[in-house]
Amino acid sequence: MSQGAPEYVDIDYTDGEGESAADYPRIEDKIEKAIEVVHEGLEAYESPAVMWTGGKDSTLTLYFVKEVAEEYDLEMPPVVFIDHFQHFDELHEFVERWADRWDLEVIYARNEDVGSLADEPGEEIAVADLNEANRHHVHEILEYEEDTFPFLLDTYVGNHLLKTVALNDALEAHDIDGILSGIRWDEQEARAEETFFSPRHDPDIYPPHDRIQPIVQFDEGDVWEAFWGVVVPEAVPEWPDEGYVPQDYDDLPEGVTHEDIPVSPKYFEGFRSLGSEVSTEKSDEEPAWLQDLEGTTERAGRAQDKEDLMQRLRDLGYM
Repeated sequence: MSQGAPEYVDIDYTDGEGESAADYPRIEDKIEKAIEVVHEGLEAYESPAVMWTGGKDSTLTLYFVKEVAEEYDLEMPPVVFIDHFQHFDELHEFVERWADRWDLEVIYARNEDVGSLADEPGEEIAVADLNEANRHHVHEILEYEEDTFPFLLDTYVGNHLLKTVALNDALEAHDIDGILSGIRWDEQEARAEETFFSPRHDPDIYPPHDRIQPIVQFDEGDVWEAFWGVVVPEAVPEWPDEGYVPQDYDDLPEGVTHEDIPVSPKYFEGFRSLGSEVSTEKSDEEPAWLQDLEGTTERAGRAQDKEDLMQRLRDLGYM
């Protein structure tokens, strides 16, 4: 792919500039904008893909993409799942189950070179043992000067190599020109000024492409409102019409199991963010949507979530 946006892409990169969730006061307004952005993205890009982590935000984004593709008779793009080797087992099971049910083409993005050098999280990896490309990232891009680094997702080096490099390799290998991502303005300060279409055109950092971000206008509570009001009832024929919201892990409608709903069971267990098994803790004992979403921090259970780190990672191509 050449530097800059492809000539065939005609996108307003300022759409959403200076806005906040308050500019979309009703859940209907947020959903309408999400569908508009997805539709424009699927029409504008020749080789789009959906970033899918199995978490609530990316699954909501995926739902909108599916609906738009079906409604407008557009080709359903593949999904990219970054396998950083430290996911919850339940997350892998969730992704595989719903990829099969929704007939999705899944591209697994893995940095196999790094993954092959450690057996357990936390194990030290020698920089000298990395392949040339990964050593370039460590020395020239990250300017990391130590001889080893821990095999942990929630560190500067680990996150970059296991997530960003894996993603960039997949973008290049599959010639992806636009990737639909489920980030939100309210998640972190580093994402608060994102727009609905965000350019990533510097070939020295990543394969030039655009980020298509249809749910930046949602806050955490909006995501759950959309799930229990729209996504789950659409996906589960047996779901009560009155908009049933489960109150605990076992509180599902008669005849419905956790495997029947497109919501990871980890959210029922009290996790609000699904980073990595070794460095993410549950926020409370209540299901995620019943917790104090306004008075507490969504990603407090994730070790990597420090704003200066997140901004540096974003600059290097992290989501």
